[in-house]
Amino acid sequence: MIHAVLQWQAKKKPIPALSNTGAPLGETSNKAGVETGSPGRAGTESGALPVEIGIEGEALPSEAGAKARAPPSQARAKIGATVSNQVLPSCDDDDDDAGEGPSSLIRETPFPKQDEHKEEKLDEEQTRKLKQELGGTIAHPRRPLLGLVLTPTRELAVQVKQHIDAVAKFTSIKTAILVGGMSTQKQQRMLNRQPEIVIATPGRLWELVKDKHPHLSNLRQLRCLVVDEADRMVEKGHFAELSQLLEVLSDAQYNPKRQTLVFSATLTLVHQAPARILHKKHAKKIDKTAKLDLLMQKIGMRGKPKVIDLTRKEATVETLTETKIHCETDEKDLYLYYFLMQYPGRTLVFANSISCIRRLSGLLKALDVMPLTLHACMHQKQRLRNLEQFAHLQDCVLLATDVAARGLDIPKVQHVIHYQVPRTSEIYVHRSGRTARATSEGLSLMLVGPEDVINFKKIYKTLKKDEDIPLFPVQTKYMDAVKERIRLARQIEKAEYRNFQACLHNSWIEQAAAALEIELEEEMYKGGKADQQEERRRQKQMKVLKKELRHLLSQPLFKDDLKTKYPTQSGKMPELVSPTRNGESALSCLFKQKKKKKQPLEEQQQGQPEPSVSAN
Repeated sequence: MIHAVLQWQAKKKPIPALSNTGAPLGETSNKAGVETGSPGRAGTESGALPVEIGIEGEALPSEAGAKARAPPSQARAKIGATVSNQVLPSCDDDDDDAGEGPSSLIRETPFPKQDEHKEEKLDEEQTRKLKQELGGTIAHPRRPLLGLVLTPTRELAVQVKQHIDAVAKFTSIKTAILVGGMSTQKQQRMLNRQPEIVIATPGRLWELVKDKHPHLSNLRQLRCLVVDEADRMVEKGHFAELSQLLEVLSDAQYNPKRQTLVFSATLTLVHQAPARILHKKHAKKIDKTAKLDLLMQKIGMRGKPKVIDLTRKEATVETLTETKIHCETDEKDLYLYYFLMQYPGRTLVFANSISCIRRLSGLLKALDVMPLTLHACMHQKQRLRNLEQFAHLQDCVLLATDVAARGLDIPKVQHVIHYQVPRTSEIYVHRSGRTARATSEGLSLMLVGPEDVINFKKIYKTLKKDEDIPLFPVQTKYMDAVKERIRLARQIEKAEYRNFQACLHNSWIEQAAAALEIELEEEMYKGGKADQQEERRRQKQMKVLKKELRHLLSQPLFKDDLKTKYPTQSGKMPELVSPTRNGESALSCLFKQKKKKKQPLEEQQQGQPEPSVSAN
């Protein structure tokens, strides 16, 4: 994408006219070169990126900028190079392309190139139509929109912009981000600067297109369109604005020289529909080819696409270790707290609903874990702040819904815990992909309750994996202490949630009464004002529970056995300290368990007597 913008800038760069002093006009005013969109450094005037921005120095995100996820380490650059070697040559031509995240690139057959004069005539016709629609004069932008990246989540859009800015640091290319949850006026001012590349979510972009912003009025000059996480973007019931936008780009604003790139890690992953749907009259079984054809039809690509598939058969990376814990639904809190206390590190916990995230947040805060949260009902600034804080803290827990499942490249995530088993195999692959990035190792742990067994079996059938994945080792001798802490924390969390709901209700009642200018009776209040005596009793009970929990939390959970013959020989009981695990991780515990299982089998084979050979 950046290469296409630089080529356009080189082609449109005006010939410098001589001033009265005999020097080129560009030398008399530094700002003029920036306004015309010409590269600001000598190394970029030829339309190529400077030497300083090689893959070894900054890991290229794919030239289209959609999967800008690899940090600038040498190991990751080499891994990313295998993707880039196949994707980037396809982007050098002037054909329409599309692609799949680390998996595939889909490329259309080229269309015959048009003459420059014919293209200019089409541009004039398009401008005339837009002038009639807007009912006034429209100035043709000096720097048109040349690259557009569409992402499903706001956090992913922010990440892509950061990586594109890093790659285009030594050029005059301007970028802008258009996402919801932020000021529309500020984003309009950013568009007034005429950025060549825009990274956006479909909702806010379509809102500004409908408002007929001048910079978005002529999308026909678009040279590169990237749809990231495409299988999620075109799902039925999601991103209705995207279908309207794609319809405009493939009809009124169609450019035959535009490249279209489609990326996703699960673009070619196919799971069969439920039996109740397959039994219907017109139901058809979908395969890999049919899924790609349907996707290309929705995106509006013309011609035969080129597919570059880099996914493994299992859909997950080799460095990912998958494990599970079978438990009852009420026991999930116990095993989650046990894991977080026994194996500290950067841990990402996924749940299927926002209500579950809120409950877990209150529960863990009562246990002094202090997790961060990320879900759709949070303010955008708080979401970005929590994500940034999680990426910088070494020992931290992030509770998130599937809004954080796709695309986010958070460095050194050691563990991914599926508190609730995901509903589809695509979500499972994307969730697990937040750890074991590039060459690093990671652990994916599923807490499988009775209600999760059906989804668990479907996922492993779709991914063609063995259902008998290893059970995560748990030391049961500590579970009684964990259970007592969780019991107290649940009571505290429920009481605090009840008080919070009562405060919200009372506040709403008071505001409504003030607006209607009526007096409230005490019976209409919920909680404290209705029964002062009952409220005092609850507060007293809460203080007792918190004091008891604080006492338990002050004691080490994983106690070492006393090793002295006379424990009171110093006149007092020695302090119990947590045993040092010597940096032992969850992965090393799992590997030790596998070795212990292999040893008895080897001993049995060695203990068997060798068959005697009779000498005749």
